[in-house]
Amino acid sequence: MRFSSSVAGVLSLLCSQAVAFSLRGRDLESFIAAERAIALQGVLNNIGPDGSQVAGAGNYIIASPSKEDPDYFFTWTRDAALTMQMIVDEFIFGNTALEKYIDEYIKAQAILQTVSNPSGSLLPSGLGLGEPKYLANGQRFNGAWGRPQRDGPALRAIALMTYSDWLLRNGQSAKARNIVWPVISNDLSYVGQYWNQTGFDLWEEVQGSSFFTVQNQHRSLVQGTKLARDLRVTCTGCDQAPQVLCFLQSFWNGKYIVSNTNTNIARTGLDGNSILGPISVFDIDAYCDSLTFQPCNSKSLANFKAVVDSFRTAYSINAGIPKNQGVAVGRYTEDVYYNGNPWYLITTAAAEFLYDAVAQWRARHVLYVDETSLAFFKDLYPDVVVRQYNSGNYNSPFEQIMRAVLAYADSFVAVAEKYTPASGALAEQFNRDTGVPLSARDLTWSYAAFVTMAERRAGQYPRSWNTRQAAAPPATCSASSTPGVYAPATAAGAPNVTIACQINVIFNVNASTYFGENVYIVGNTTELGEWNADVLNTALALSAGGYSAERPLWSVNTFLPAGESISYKYARQENCGQPYLYETQNRTLTIPPCGGAAITVEDAWTGPVGTSGGC
Repeated sequence: MRFSSSVAGVLSLLCSQAVAFSLRGRDLESFIAAERAIALQGVLNNIGPDGSQVAGAGNYIIASPSKEDPDYFFTWTRDAALTMQMIVDEFIFGNTALEKYIDEYIKAQAILQTVSNPSGSLLPSGLGLGEPKYLANGQRFNGAWGRPQRDGPALRAIALMTYSDWLLRNGQSAKARNIVWPVISNDLSYVGQYWNQTGFDLWEEVQGSSFFTVQNQHRSLVQGTKLARDLRVTCTGCDQAPQVLCFLQSFWNGKYIVSNTNTNIARTGLDGNSILGPISVFDIDAYCDSLTFQPCNSKSLANFKAVVDSFRTAYSINAGIPKNQGVAVGRYTEDVYYNGNPWYLITTAAAEFLYDAVAQWRARHVLYVDETSLAFFKDLYPDVVVRQYNSGNYNSPFEQIMRAVLAYADSFVAVAEKYTPASGALAEQFNRDTGVPLSARDLTWSYAAFVTMAERRAGQYPRSWNTRQAAAPPATCSASSTPGVYAPATAAGAPNVTIACQINVIFNVNASTYFGENVYIVGNTTELGEWNADVLNTALALSAGGYSAERPLWSVNTFLPAGESISYKYARQENCGQPYLYETQNRTLTIPPCGGAAITVEDAWTGPVGTSGGC
């Protein structure tokens, strides 16, 4: 058979790439096998109370042993849930020794759901479930933070539903129904009630609507619908799944996914958020045209190219790398945290995304290239055209494209390998200029992300979460909501908390502040710290998520005892160890009687104004 010179050149290029990656693949194979074991152990080392790296922690998954510069010695609901999802998958894939960690997680999270915190409490309306993080012993973290974060309940429910599905298939339906479901039910109630309200994104910086959050909220409600049916229980909130899916479509701008909307920030919207989202909702049985934005979806592929290409010139360590090879990937190019660097977990997530996509095409035995995804494929297989490619023999275009995408995936892992120290320890980031690890050491999420990437590369895929049976979105989206039903999961180990009648109160105060200054409410009630001088640990922190040049708004949504008259004032937490500043007046508020409507309090700061200490 004869080939034109152009076709022969392309085949020669592909063969040379295949040989290069085959030779490197043996080294890469050894690296992945060794690092997967190191990463799994790294996760276990960060789980209290027995983890070797987290002495003094309670029975929680700790984000990192790092206690300063930065202090990550906390348990985050989101990070812990993503980590537990990996542990559940590893358990289902055959590592039975991990089940004890799952059982301990169920009890710990049942307890954590009942801990009153600055976001609220479990009763009466579930607001406390949106709290992003807690102290390592499971007590409330009272400092200023980006709250609420609405991805945590959805992710925790997903991890526990995945385990519950295994319990059902292995004759343990009673455990799934009586012990695990009550924990799940609280989280799904929260999703169904609050999915249409803004919150902080997974990077804890932007208040708005997050693609990653909405994607996982939809998955949780679809998965919850099926599990509730199998367990013969009621899923409060799961009826909102079609509306959530409808809203999810709004993040696509025609070229890529705008990761955060309904915000007051000026960014492109290109963000690793939109790569992490598709892999967290990956379903091996999904159709590629699914509205859930699966990895093999044309819009997801176009977005992948746009996000990755944005980093090709952002970091000096990516200089000169051609477009058919992977690069170091960070959060977003405008990032200034630690000067903005690549993250291990996002770089390996890019590889996982591609392994997922190949798995889905091979499961369907077909690949549809359209105008939306064409540019993605052109970088890897120049002869690609808009058409349907059916699976075939080793030399078929379909298989050549699959090998090109797999080689591309491996090249992202090779980047991670290049900047991983010989010990295999994975920090949060690596330097954009030198590749030296920095920020939090031994990051649990970095380790978990490596393991899930290695699973997909090895052909280990979780069971379907029912994407094919997901209800279609309505023709017109609606910001609907289903009031949640909340109760302590006592069978799982939660305390049987009760609560007196309370009224929802929103405090808004206009207070112009400098970067690094925070605002709290102190007062004469338990919820407001009972005038305790230890403001950081007892008072109620406000959020600056709605702060703008036009309105310097600090706000908090809380519940206070009905019918009481309270006394309160605002306090400013200064930076650089400076003392707190307090308003010069005490304010009073009478809470409506039981059954009364929610109230919003509008205040303006009255008192001394702070200045930065310059540290």
